[in-house]
Amino acid sequence: MTTTTNRDEGLITIRTEGVELAGNLIVPPNATAVVLFAHGSGSSRFSTRNRSVAAALRAGGLGTLLIDLLTHDEELIDTRTSHLRFDIDLLARRLVGAAQWLHAAHPELKIGVFGASTGGGAALVAAAAKPDLIAAVVSRGGRPDLAGDALPKVKAPTLLIVGGDDAPVIEMNRQAYRQMKATFAKVEIVPGASHLFEEPGTLEKVAELAREWFRKYL
Repeated sequence: MTTTTNRDEGLITIRTEGVELAGNLIVPPNATAVVLFAHGSGSSRFSTRNRSVAAALRAGGLGTLLIDLLTHDEELIDTRTSHLRFDIDLLARRLVGAAQWLHAAHPELKIGVFGASTGGGAALVAAAAKPDLIAAVVSRGGRPDLAGDALPKVKAPTLLIVGGDDAPVIEMNRQAYRQMKATFAKVEIVPGASHLFEEPGTLEKVAELAREWFRKYL
């Protein structure tokens, strides 16, 4: 799967909650929707896996916004303490701020969110908070259980993708799914995939499932 190699392509800055967040926004011609990426524990907008999925979404005519939900200084702190990556409320608020910025900049585009690991939990909390803004959610190896009380409030069509060999996270996703009341929600298990989807062909399957979901519901 091809990936974008220019780290500064589409570079933008979003101001929200008194901080500046860096992101990469790329919108193909004639796109009608854009997918906002919420990365997971210890990752960033330069995550090889997320950039690979983003490239596949753009090939399918969707725009993408990969953004760091923590500032550089916060990332340094989190590298030592690991506590900010699990502050789901903080991550969700910043995700909402990014979605609001995106809507203001491109009001013609519908917005979806792709969350990985803890970013999956933040994506669901954000979707519950802004049902009129976030139109679809896909989680890859996510922790939807971290969304807690927000799960029954999510209205956006939600796809929870989990690796077939990631037993603990499969159960977390199934339990979260049972709490959801969204009209369209599904757990999709990718056979032979571990938590990071490093096995041959598994990440490509994630990208295919995400692209189909977003194109259907956005």
